[in-house]
Amino acid sequence: MDENILTSVKLALGIAEDYTYFDQQLILYINTALAVLTQTGVGEAGFTITGSAEKWSDFLGEKMAALEYSKSYVIMRVRLMFDPPQSSAAIEALKAMIAEYEWRGYVESDEGVAEALVGGN
Repeated sequence: MDENILTSVKLALGIAEDYTYFDQQLILYINTALAVLTQTGVGEAGFTITGSAEKWSDFLGEKMAALEYSKSYVIMRVRLMFDPPQSSAAIEALKAMIAEYEWRGYVESDEGVAEALVGGN
């Protein structure tokens, strides 16, 4: 399933697909999250979205195996910037999950590290 990035983030945040009032703010936050994810080695360098045309496959290219955690990562990052939880404990839990996904991105993008972790050469 190749859904567009903006719509999948909006739906995860509880925003209807046809409600566009927050789109520009969400696009800014999504692009920030995608830039950070790219720095971990996941996704196409320099990739940004401008609206609802861009799909996850456009961003991930041949790294579609990273689809689900990439979506979760972007959604968590956007949630933290756009609509953070009221509880400081929930914020800290969200930050911890974000940090774990960043680490997993680094591991997945560095084949030598990934092989060492699973007992390869």
